[in-house]
Amino acid sequence: MIDRAAVRNNANYLRNVRPIDPEEIAEYIEGGPHPAVVRETLREEAFDLRLRERDDGAFEPVPEEPVPDPGWAPTAFPDDYSFALEDLLVREFGANWHRGESGAELREAVRRLKDDYLYGNDVAYDRVAALGYGIYHLPAYYATIGHVLDDLVENALLDRTLRVLDVGAGVGGPALGLHDYLPDDAVVDYHAVEPSAAADVLERMLDETGRNFRSTVHEETAESFLGLDGGTAGSGDAAPEEFDLVVFGNVLSELDDPVAVTEAALGRLAADGSVVAFAPADRNTAMGLREVERAVATPESGVETYAPTLRLWPNATPSDGGWSFDVADDLDVPAFQRRLDEAADRGSGDEPGEFVNVDVQFAYAILRPDGKRRVDVQASADRCARMADSEEHVTDRVNLLAVKLSHDLSAGGNALYRVGDGSQTVDHYLVCTRETVLNDDLRTADYGSVVFVENGLVLWNDDEGAYNVVVDDETVVDLVAP
Repeated sequence: MIDRAAVRNNANYLRNVRPIDPEEIAEYIEGGPHPAVVRETLREEAFDLRLRERDDGAFEPVPEEPVPDPGWAPTAFPDDYSFALEDLLVREFGANWHRGESGAELREAVRRLKDDYLYGNDVAYDRVAALGYGIYHLPAYYATIGHVLDDLVENALLDRTLRVLDVGAGVGGPALGLHDYLPDDAVVDYHAVEPSAAADVLERMLDETGRNFRSTVHEETAESFLGLDGGTAGSGDAAPEEFDLVVFGNVLSELDDPVAVTEAALGRLAADGSVVAFAPADRNTAMGLREVERAVATPESGVETYAPTLRLWPNATPSDGGWSFDVADDLDVPAFQRRLDEAADRGSGDEPGEFVNVDVQFAYAILRPDGKRRVDVQASADRCARMADSEEHVTDRVNLLAVKLSHDLSAGGNALYRVGDGSQTVDHYLVCTRETVLNDDLRTADYGSVVFVENGLVLWNDDEGAYNVVVDDETVVDLVAP
């Protein structure tokens, strides 16, 4: 057995001198181990040593600087990943996987998954369902995680060495997106929890990741991995005691008790770590995610909602519907979606596109136990009204501090934006009836931005059961935090 302490000691000495060559270290180790054994030992120790393996087989230190902004704006699902998915499809069904009986099976699997998500049914994955899931969901889920991580990167809160737990990893969309989002000099200790047939697809997709993205797939439930079923937490393959990033990618709606699982995951976070959860933008899953966020991030728990639904009033927790989601640019249609869609039997009135999914629309929440928020802004009773008190202000003009929680929701009429301040008990919208230079910040502010609304007119919308705050030529809207 190789002397690991000697390998570590030599690596720590050489890191400050020159790239670490396994052949050189082998010469310094008693017993003269083979360089390949030294290399494998260095790989196993690399995360703790903060070393990355280069293409030439040498190792070098990972930079201390946090992950920079990569300018994440994917326009297409990468070819390497597309080829890997199609390779699985060809192996399973043959070159004409999209036609005949196999194509019909895959299309039925996609339809069933769409219905299950829409109506909140239990979701089950056999081999065909997992492949159908990959065809329909991989591209959008790949893109989504990068847009969410942007909120952490803007405050330098993502380190170049990351211990990641991906709960319900599925067929790998979030994993692949994370891999491509991070710089080449990052090192990731990635652990996926996936008990279903999707694990086989995930393993193949992870083959496409780089040598410094070291992955382990735990084929057990989240409850088992986190010790909620009475067993020992992480009882499968070895896993870190703490993680820097825990990802719930489109899985909370599939858990029997998502609050308990999320709380258990928070218990496995490093003190400066983040839970990142996202879900499809449809009403049920988006509102379900928000319910979990509100149950976990309470004044009593000490867990903070880092983004996007900032609590702008101390000790407040919102209780409105919470259907809030972000929208990014669509992706190009990948070839595998086009093939499956074009091979479908359609009547004369049926429109194509049933099996194409390139819309990047998602609800998300980032939770942190250290109390940090994306922007450190709080409302003041001296200047603002609380949305919780809007009933008292109907037909009055008030000032509000608000988080912009939607893009324009109108269908071509007056611009309509969902907003919140963390105190609201029913839905609130800003309705711009007359755009001026003084209120133009409302239109241009990004999702999640904080705006100050001066002199907005509060009205009750009985049809929608919501408050509309009218923004007109008497209203000023200023961007407080982008």
